[in-house]
Amino acid sequence: MAGVDYLITARGVSGAAFNENVGTIRYLRVPTNVAIPTPAMATSSKTDLAKWVKEVRDIADGDPNQNSISVAGDILVFIHGYNNDLDIIMKRQRQLAKDLKAEGWKGLVIGFDWPSDNETLAYWQDRSKGAEVAVKLVSDCITVLAQGQEKDCVTNVHLLGHSTGAYVAMEAFVQAEKDGALFKSNWRVSQVAFIAGDVASSSLSVNDSWSGPMFKRILRLTNYSNPYDSVLAASNAKRLGVAPRAGRVGLPADAHAKATNVNCGDYFATLDPKKSTFFGDFTHSWHIGNRVFARDLAMTLEGAVDRDAIPTRALVGGALMLQDKPRPKFMADWGIKAATSRGGAPRDGTGVLS
Repeated sequence: MAGVDYLITARGVSGAAFNENVGTIRYLRVPTNVAIPTPAMATSSKTDLAKWVKEVRDIADGDPNQNSISVAGDILVFIHGYNNDLDIIMKRQRQLAKDLKAEGWKGLVIGFDWPSDNETLAYWQDRSKGAEVAVKLVSDCITVLAQGQEKDCVTNVHLLGHSTGAYVAMEAFVQAEKDGALFKSNWRVSQVAFIAGDVASSSLSVNDSWSGPMFKRILRLTNYSNPYDSVLAASNAKRLGVAPRAGRVGLPADAHAKATNVNCGDYFATLDPKKSTFFGDFTHSWHIGNRVFARDLAMTLEGAVDRDAIPTRALVGGALMLQDKPRPKFMADWGIKAATSRGGAPRDGTGVLS
């Protein structure tokens, strides 16, 4: 639907506004000229919810990306972190969509919103809410996704977790394993990306039991790390330094084969905050509003270029470092979509490790 942004929220309701408690999942159509979503924007019935889902898929599938291996379209679900109010959540979602479009990506960005107080001291309370919300992400969102895929829906769905949003995403896969119907069904998520991920680096080890359910259901995890992230430095200090965060130090030495790390530190050090677009803490939230990051993410979501060959990455001393480079000049003429349509990639996207 033209003129709206799509948002899924797990917030409770007080009167005509959302509050900071966990509530019933609602699916919203937020007018693009409205800063703060309200409960009145939610779907009004099961029929309207089905219409909402169809609108999202139709928009994603309606403008095929010639650079993508997806048989149909792409949906990116953005999961925010802690200490976020609705105003900044919508600003980030809209800026992310704008940046990806400018870098040639032709999917739809929708938000998954969960209650997180706009107070720094609420960190542990927010993290507890994140665990509770993960259950709802499964029961009210992933279930919808799984049913669509069982009906041969080929729209590619991706996740982007920012900060504690990475924790919410990982916990959702764990909860899905506990649901009998979901456990048995063939649902999957294509690309997962973490920015400033507030999860332990060690949790992304090949032998870690917590991340195991996620890696079983996804095509690839891309972790964007920044050693200058001061918010994650504080998060690590809360744990007395025993669990360095993936968004700050990157992946462990024994990382899962489906995971790749992009070190953004050298590139980040060249950025002037006064000349940058960002929302929140610069060291922790610089990604959204940055076109180089958006270009790298766009090519990651498209899946056509090998993870080690994406031009916005330079291999330095065995590490992939973010760099400001353009897309391949003639990429649009490579016939990627045509090759996929002829059967060059499985319909569900699995088995193609880009």
